[in-house]
Amino acid sequence: MRSMSDDHTHVQEFFTARAADWDARFPDDAPVYAAAVAELGLRAGGRVLDAGCGTGRALPPLREAVGPSGVVLGVDLTPAMLEAAVRAGRDRDGGLVLADVAALPLRTESLDAVFAAGLIAHLPDPAANLRELARVVRPEGTLALFHPVGRAALAARQGRRLTPEDLRAEGNLGPLLARSGWRMISYVDEDERFLARAVREA
Repeated sequence: MRSMSDDHTHVQEFFTARAADWDARFPDDAPVYAAAVAELGLRAGGRVLDAGCGTGRALPPLREAVGPSGVVLGVDLTPAMLEAAVRAGRDRDGGLVLADVAALPLRTESLDAVFAAGLIAHLPDPAANLRELARVVRPEGTLALFHPVGRAALAARQGRRLTPEDLRAEGNLGPLLARSGWRMISYVDEDERFLARAVREA
């Protein structure tokens, strides 16, 4: 059985090897990121976390949504990804923090929202990790689980088939969120995007 440290090492190795050319591999994602951020319904002065921010592609639209008076944080486990975010200048849009989403260095109920692109497939303990995201969000705050392509398109890209156990399938994700302190309020799974939104239970 793999330990959590094994999972962390695997994730860091996977993303370290890909960090330098990550943005070049997906050059056309900016509009779909912006659209997903818009659906979070953030307001000026809001406080938002990009969990597993990678190279920080969501930070510019998050900053635009909350304005100069808001707080934008990007957290990632892989130093090379955060370094790539800095090279891209995205540290101007939000603070970058090297941390694990399983143990966030944030106060309880200190945020209005969490944006998480491509994160859920890399969580070693999805229920516990989603509970930790719920911990740092105020009651009725929001969570967006996003991917710039849908489940079927991603499976085809990766050369695999969808299975009933797929964590992002609506029938699996809804109950998982409910066990983790969230209530799913919308679910979209199309070729060009995946977006599940949830609110933090009071």
